[in-house]
Amino acid sequence: MTNAKISVRLKHLSRAARVLFLSCLLPLVCAPDALSSAADSPSGLKIVALGVRGGIVDGDLTAFLIHPSGDLRSLMCDAGTLGNGLLVAAKRGNLGGRTPDQTLGSDIKAFLITHAHLDHVAGMLVAATDYPGNAVYALPSTNEVLGEDYLNWAAWPNFSDRGKAPRLGSLHLRDMTPGVATPVAGTAMTATAWPLEHGGVESTAFLVQAGNSAVACLGDHGPDGASGEGRGHQLWRALAPLVRSGQLRTIITEASYADPRTESQLFGHMTPKYLIASLRDLAEEVGRPNALLGVTVIVSHVKYPVGGEAAYRKLILRQLREGNDLGVKFVVPEQGDKWDVP
Repeated sequence: MTNAKISVRLKHLSRAARVLFLSCLLPLVCAPDALSSAADSPSGLKIVALGVRGGIVDGDLTAFLIHPSGDLRSLMCDAGTLGNGLLVAAKRGNLGGRTPDQTLGSDIKAFLITHAHLDHVAGMLVAATDYPGNAVYALPSTNEVLGEDYLNWAAWPNFSDRGKAPRLGSLHLRDMTPGVATPVAGTAMTATAWPLEHGGVESTAFLVQAGNSAVACLGDHGPDGASGEGRGHQLWRALAPLVRSGQLRTIITEASYADPRTESQLFGHMTPKYLIASLRDLAEEVGRPNALLGVTVIVSHVKYPVGGEAAYRKLILRQLREGNDLGVKFVVPEQGDKWDVP
Protein backbone atom coordinates (compact mmCIF):
# COMPACT_ATOMS: atom_id res chain seq x y z
CA MET A 1 0.00 0.00 0.00
CA THR A 2 1.44 3.41 -0.98
CA ASN A 3 1.70 6.39 1.41
CA ALA A 4 -0.89 8.30 -0.70
CA LYS A 5 -3.49 5.51 -0.41
CA ILE A 6 -2.85 5.27 3.33
CA SER A 7 -3.44 9.03 3.75
CA VAL A 8 -6.71 8.89 1.80
CA ARG A 9 -8.07 5.99 3.82
CA LEU A 10 -7.04 7.56 7.14
CA LYS A 11 -9.22 10.62 6.39
CA HIS A 12 -12.31 8.45 6.62
CA LEU A 13 -11.41 7.04 10.06
CA SER A 14 -12.12 8.49 13.48
CA ARG A 15 -9.19 9.76 15.55
CA ALA A 16 -9.25 6.66 17.78
CA ALA A 17 -9.35 4.36 14.77
CA ARG A 18 -6.43 6.23 13.17
CA VAL A 19 -4.35 5.79 16.36
CA LEU A 20 -5.12 2.07 16.46
CA PHE A 21 -4.33 1.64 12.74
CA LEU A 22 -0.97 3.47 12.99
CA SER A 23 0.04 1.59 16.14
CA CYS A 24 -0.24 -1.63 14.17
CA LEU A 25 1.34 -0.30 10.98
CA LEU A 26 4.32 1.66 12.29
CA PRO A 27 6.35 -1.29 13.62
CA LEU A 28 6.22 -2.81 10.14
CA VAL A 29 7.10 0.45 8.38
CA CYS A 30 9.88 1.44 10.77
CA ALA A 31 11.39 -2.03 11.03
CA PRO A 32 11.11 -3.60 7.59
CA ASP A 33 13.83 -6.13 8.42
CA ALA A 34 11.45 -7.79 10.85
CA LEU A 35 9.26 -8.84 7.93
CA SER A 36 12.05 -10.73 6.21
CA SER A 37 14.23 -11.87 9.09
CA ALA A 38 13.20 -15.50 8.82
CA ALA A 39 13.72 -15.71 5.07
CA ASP A 40 16.84 -13.51 4.91
CA SER A 41 18.57 -14.54 8.14
CA PRO A 42 22.32 -15.10 7.70
CA SER A 43 23.43 -18.62 6.97
CA GLY A 44 26.76 -20.32 7.46
CA LEU A 45 29.21 -20.57 10.33
CA LYS A 46 31.95 -18.37 11.68
CA ILE A 47 35.24 -19.63 13.13
CA VAL A 48 37.64 -17.63 15.28
CA ALA A 49 41.03 -19.09 16.17
CA LEU A 50 41.65 -18.42 19.87
CA GLY A 51 44.69 -20.71 19.93
CA VAL A 52 46.59 -22.35 17.08
CA ARG A 53 49.91 -23.69 18.40
CA GLY A 54 51.00 -27.02 19.77
CA GLY A 55 54.23 -25.84 21.31
CA ILE A 56 55.26 -24.13 24.51
CA VAL A 57 53.45 -20.79 24.07
CA ASP A 58 50.80 -21.35 26.73
CA GLY A 59 48.80 -18.28 25.70
CA ASP A 60 48.19 -19.67 22.21
CA LEU A 61 47.18 -23.34 22.49
CA THR A 62 44.55 -25.16 20.45
CA ALA A 63 41.11 -23.50 20.69
CA PHE A 64 38.52 -22.64 18.02
CA LEU A 65 35.37 -20.58 18.62
CA ILE A 66 32.47 -21.55 16.31
CA HIS A 67 29.00 -20.04 15.96
CA PRO A 68 26.34 -19.58 13.26
CA SER A 69 26.38 -16.36 11.27
CA GLY A 70 24.13 -13.81 12.93
CA ASP A 71 23.95 -15.87 16.14
CA LEU A 72 26.65 -15.32 18.77
CA ARG A 73 25.69 -18.42 20.79
CA SER A 74 28.96 -20.28 20.42
CA LEU A 75 30.83 -23.45 21.18
CA MET A 76 34.52 -24.10 21.60
CA CYS A 77 36.28 -26.93 19.79
CA ASP A 78 39.01 -27.52 22.38
CA ALA A 79 40.07 -24.84 24.81
CA GLY A 80 43.80 -24.97 25.45
CA THR A 81 43.70 -21.18 25.58
CA LEU A 82 40.68 -18.97 26.24
CA GLY A 83 41.36 -15.65 27.96
CA ASN A 84 44.43 -14.59 25.98
CA GLY A 85 42.91 -15.80 22.72
CA LEU A 86 39.81 -13.70 23.31
CA LEU A 87 41.92 -10.64 24.06
CA VAL A 88 43.83 -11.09 20.81
CA ALA A 89 40.66 -11.72 18.76
CA ALA A 90 38.95 -8.67 20.29
CA LYS A 91 41.95 -6.46 19.53
CA ARG A 92 41.74 -7.60 15.90
CA GLY A 93 37.99 -6.86 15.79
CA ASN A 94 37.00 -10.49 15.33
CA LEU A 95 34.55 -11.03 18.23
CA GLY A 96 31.54 -9.51 16.52
CA GLY A 97 31.70 -6.36 18.62
CA ARG A 98 31.67 -8.28 21.89
CA THR A 99 34.18 -7.97 24.69
CA PRO A 100 36.14 -11.00 25.93
CA ASP A 101 34.10 -10.91 29.14
CA GLN A 102 30.81 -10.94 27.22
CA THR A 103 32.00 -13.80 25.02
CA LEU A 104 33.10 -15.88 28.01
CA GLY A 105 30.19 -14.94 30.23
CA SER A 106 27.31 -15.09 27.76
CA ASP A 107 28.19 -16.30 24.28
CA ILE A 108 30.16 -19.51 24.84
CA LYS A 109 27.61 -22.17 25.77
CA ALA A 110 29.57 -25.40 25.43
CA PHE A 111 32.92 -27.08 24.90
CA LEU A 112 33.74 -29.92 22.52
CA ILE A 113 36.88 -31.56 23.89
CA THR A 114 38.82 -33.79 21.50
CA HIS A 115 41.03 -35.30 24.23
CA ALA A 116 42.16 -34.38 27.71
CA HIS A 117 45.77 -33.37 27.10
CA LEU A 118 46.51 -30.18 28.96
CA ASP A 119 47.17 -28.09 25.85
CA HIS A 120 43.55 -28.72 24.80
CA VAL A 121 41.73 -28.16 28.11
CA ALA A 122 43.74 -25.70 30.24
CA GLY A 123 41.73 -22.64 29.19
CA MET A 124 38.43 -24.33 29.97
CA LEU A 125 39.58 -25.49 33.40
CA VAL A 126 40.93 -22.09 34.41
CA ALA A 127 37.86 -20.24 33.13
CA ALA A 128 35.53 -22.50 35.14
CA THR A 129 36.51 -20.60 38.29
CA ASP A 130 34.71 -17.45 37.09
CA TYR A 131 32.59 -18.49 34.10
CA PRO A 132 30.60 -21.59 35.10
CA GLY A 133 27.58 -23.22 33.54
CA ASN A 134 28.85 -24.80 30.32
CA ALA A 135 28.20 -28.23 28.88
CA VAL A 136 31.28 -30.30 28.05
CA TYR A 137 30.76 -32.76 25.19
CA ALA A 138 33.32 -35.52 24.72
CA LEU A 139 33.73 -39.23 24.20
CA PRO A 140 33.43 -41.17 27.48
CA SER A 141 37.19 -41.82 27.62
CA THR A 142 37.91 -38.07 27.56
CA ASN A 143 35.32 -37.18 30.19
CA GLU A 144 36.70 -39.93 32.41
CA VAL A 145 40.16 -38.35 32.33
CA LEU A 146 38.72 -34.89 32.97
CA GLY A 147 36.91 -36.15 36.05
CA GLU A 148 39.57 -38.42 37.51
CA ASP A 149 42.78 -36.55 36.67
CA TYR A 150 41.81 -32.87 36.76
CA LEU A 151 38.47 -32.23 38.46
CA ASN A 152 39.37 -34.21 41.58
CA TRP A 153 40.11 -31.54 44.23
CA ALA A 154 43.82 -32.34 43.96
CA ALA A 155 44.79 -31.09 40.50
CA TRP A 156 41.79 -28.72 40.36
CA PRO A 157 38.46 -28.17 42.16
CA ASN A 158 35.67 -30.41 40.95
CA PHE A 159 33.64 -27.95 38.90
CA SER A 160 31.81 -30.85 37.23
CA ASP A 161 28.61 -32.71 38.03
CA ARG A 162 30.44 -36.04 38.44
CA GLY A 163 33.18 -37.54 40.52
CA LYS A 164 34.59 -36.60 43.88
CA ALA A 165 32.35 -34.65 46.26
CA PRO A 166 31.64 -31.87 46.70
CA ARG A 167 30.58 -31.49 43.08
CA LEU A 168 30.26 -27.81 42.20
CA GLY A 169 28.26 -28.74 39.10
CA SER A 170 29.18 -25.80 36.88
CA LEU A 171 30.67 -27.97 34.11
CA HIS A 172 28.13 -30.47 32.83
CA LEU A 173 30.02 -33.47 31.43
CA ARG A 174 28.08 -35.08 28.59
CA ASP A 175 29.22 -38.36 27.03
CA MET A 176 28.80 -38.65 23.27
CA THR A 177 28.05 -41.73 21.21
CA PRO A 178 30.25 -42.00 18.10
CA GLY A 179 28.43 -41.18 14.88
CA VAL A 180 25.32 -39.80 16.58
CA ALA A 181 24.45 -36.12 16.10
CA THR A 182 23.90 -34.34 19.41
CA PRO A 183 22.21 -30.93 19.85
CA VAL A 184 24.67 -28.58 21.55
CA ALA A 185 22.92 -27.06 24.56
CA GLY A 186 22.14 -23.35 24.31
CA THR A 187 23.07 -23.13 20.62
CA ALA A 188 21.58 -23.72 17.19
CA MET A 189 24.29 -26.28 16.34
CA THR A 190 24.70 -30.03 16.49
CA ALA A 191 27.92 -31.98 17.00
CA THR A 192 28.82 -35.51 15.96
CA ALA A 193 31.92 -37.29 17.29
CA TRP A 194 34.19 -39.92 15.76
CA PRO A 195 37.21 -41.42 17.55
CA LEU A 196 40.77 -40.83 16.33
CA GLU A 197 44.07 -42.42 17.33
CA HIS A 198 46.66 -40.20 19.01
CA GLY A 199 49.67 -42.22 20.06
CA GLY A 200 47.74 -44.60 22.30
CA VAL A 201 45.24 -41.97 23.44
CA GLU A 202 41.71 -41.79 22.07
CA SER A 203 41.25 -38.43 20.39
CA THR A 204 38.16 -37.12 18.57
CA ALA A 205 36.96 -35.51 15.36
CA PHE A 206 33.84 -33.37 15.67
CA LEU A 207 31.44 -32.46 12.89
CA VAL A 208 29.74 -29.17 13.78
CA GLN A 209 26.60 -28.35 11.80
CA ALA A 210 24.11 -25.50 11.61
CA GLY A 211 21.54 -25.71 8.84
CA ASN A 212 23.35 -26.71 5.66
CA SER A 213 26.77 -25.53 6.86
CA ALA A 214 29.35 -27.79 8.44
CA VAL A 215 32.88 -27.70 9.86
CA ALA A 216 35.02 -30.72 10.77
CA CYS A 217 37.30 -30.08 13.75
CA LEU A 218 39.88 -32.81 14.29
CA GLY A 219 41.88 -33.26 17.45
CA ASP A 220 45.47 -34.47 17.55
CA HIS A 221 45.95 -37.65 15.54
CA GLY A 222 48.50 -39.63 13.57
CA PRO A 223 48.38 -41.39 10.21
CA ASP A 224 46.44 -44.62 9.80
CA GLY A 225 49.54 -46.65 9.01
CA ALA A 226 50.17 -49.32 6.41
CA SER A 227 46.69 -50.86 6.53
CA GLY A 228 44.99 -47.61 5.54
CA GLU A 229 41.81 -48.77 7.29
CA GLY A 230 42.24 -46.97 10.59
CA ARG A 231 40.12 -44.40 12.34
CA GLY A 232 41.11 -41.64 9.94
CA HIS A 233 39.77 -43.64 7.01
CA GLN A 234 36.56 -44.41 8.91
CA LEU A 235 36.10 -40.69 9.58
CA TRP A 236 36.51 -39.76 5.91
CA ARG A 237 34.09 -42.49 4.89
CA ALA A 238 31.49 -40.95 7.21
CA LEU A 239 32.12 -37.37 6.05
CA ALA A 240 32.50 -38.01 2.31
CA PRO A 241 28.77 -37.57 1.53
CA LEU A 242 28.83 -34.09 3.09
CA VAL A 243 31.86 -33.13 1.01
CA ARG A 244 30.15 -34.52 -2.09
CA SER A 245 27.02 -32.44 -1.43
CA GLY A 246 29.03 -29.27 -0.77
CA GLN A 247 27.94 -28.92 2.85
CA LEU A 248 31.40 -29.61 4.28
CA ARG A 249 33.97 -27.18 2.84
CA THR A 250 36.13 -26.43 5.90
CA ILE A 251 38.31 -28.83 7.89
CA ILE A 252 40.39 -27.97 10.95
CA THR A 253 43.18 -30.46 11.44
CA GLU A 254 46.82 -30.70 12.48
CA ALA A 255 50.33 -30.94 11.08
CA SER A 256 52.52 -30.70 14.14
CA TYR A 257 55.88 -31.33 12.48
CA ALA A 258 57.60 -30.62 9.20
CA ASP A 259 58.91 -33.33 6.90
CA PRO A 260 60.97 -35.44 6.97
CA ARG A 261 60.07 -37.22 10.19
CA THR A 262 60.08 -40.95 10.86
CA GLU A 263 56.93 -42.66 12.09
CA SER A 264 58.66 -43.49 15.39
CA GLN A 265 59.10 -39.74 15.98
CA LEU A 266 55.55 -38.68 15.17
CA PHE A 267 54.19 -39.30 18.70
CA GLY A 268 50.67 -39.55 17.30
CA HIS A 269 50.88 -36.46 15.12
CA MET A 270 50.89 -35.54 11.42
CA THR A 271 53.34 -33.92 8.99
CA PRO A 272 52.51 -32.36 5.59
CA LYS A 273 53.29 -35.65 3.82
CA TYR A 274 50.92 -37.66 6.01
CA LEU A 275 48.22 -34.99 5.98
CA ILE A 276 48.15 -34.82 2.19
CA ALA A 277 48.04 -38.63 2.00
CA SER A 278 45.07 -38.58 4.39
CA LEU A 279 43.26 -35.97 2.29
CA ARG A 280 43.83 -38.07 -0.83
CA ASP A 281 42.02 -40.86 1.03
CA LEU A 282 39.11 -38.48 1.61
CA ALA A 283 39.08 -37.52 -2.07
CA GLU A 284 38.88 -41.18 -3.05
CA GLU A 285 35.94 -41.67 -0.70
CA VAL A 286 34.16 -38.66 -2.24
CA GLY A 287 34.74 -40.40 -5.55
CA ARG A 288 34.70 -37.70 -8.20
CA PRO A 289 37.25 -35.58 -10.10
CA ASN A 290 38.53 -32.55 -8.21
CA ALA A 291 36.69 -33.82 -5.13
CA LEU A 292 38.38 -31.39 -2.72
CA LEU A 293 38.82 -28.43 -5.04
CA GLY A 294 38.29 -25.25 -3.02
CA VAL A 295 38.03 -27.00 0.35
CA THR A 296 39.74 -24.96 3.09
CA VAL A 297 42.01 -26.92 5.41
CA ILE A 298 43.01 -24.96 8.51
CA VAL A 299 46.23 -26.52 9.79
CA SER A 300 46.72 -26.06 13.51
CA HIS A 301 48.81 -27.43 16.39
CA VAL A 302 52.17 -26.61 14.79
CA LYS A 303 55.05 -27.41 17.14
CA TYR A 304 58.31 -25.59 16.56
CA PRO A 305 61.90 -25.21 17.65
CA VAL A 306 62.39 -22.59 20.35
CA GLY A 307 63.34 -19.36 18.61
CA GLY A 308 62.48 -20.65 15.14
CA GLU A 309 58.69 -20.56 15.27
CA ALA A 310 57.99 -18.25 12.31
CA ALA A 311 60.36 -20.08 9.97
CA TYR A 312 58.99 -23.50 11.01
CA ARG A 313 55.40 -22.49 10.31
CA LYS A 314 56.40 -21.13 6.89
CA LEU A 315 58.23 -24.38 6.17
CA ILE A 316 55.15 -26.47 6.97
CA LEU A 317 52.93 -24.27 4.80
CA ARG A 318 55.44 -24.44 1.92
CA GLN A 319 55.59 -28.24 2.16
CA LEU A 320 51.80 -28.46 2.17
CA ARG A 321 51.53 -26.26 -0.92
CA GLU A 322 54.28 -28.10 -2.78
CA GLY A 323 52.55 -31.45 -2.23
CA ASN A 324 49.06 -30.15 -2.90
CA ASP A 325 47.64 -31.96 -5.93
CA LEU A 326 44.06 -31.77 -4.65
CA GLY A 327 43.17 -28.11 -5.13
CA VAL A 328 42.85 -27.68 -1.37
CA LYS A 329 43.35 -24.23 0.17
CA PHE A 330 45.81 -24.74 3.04
CA VAL A 331 45.89 -22.15 5.82
CA VAL A 332 48.36 -22.08 8.72
CA PRO A 333 46.51 -19.62 10.95
CA GLU A 334 47.58 -16.97 13.41
CA GLN A 335 45.86 -16.42 16.73
CA GLY A 336 42.76 -14.27 16.33
CA ASP A 337 42.13 -15.14 12.65
CA LYS A 338 38.50 -15.46 11.54
CA TRP A 339 36.78 -17.36 8.70
CA ASP A 340 33.29 -17.29 7.25
CA VAL A 341 32.02 -20.73 6.29
CA PRO A 342 29.20 -20.74 3.72
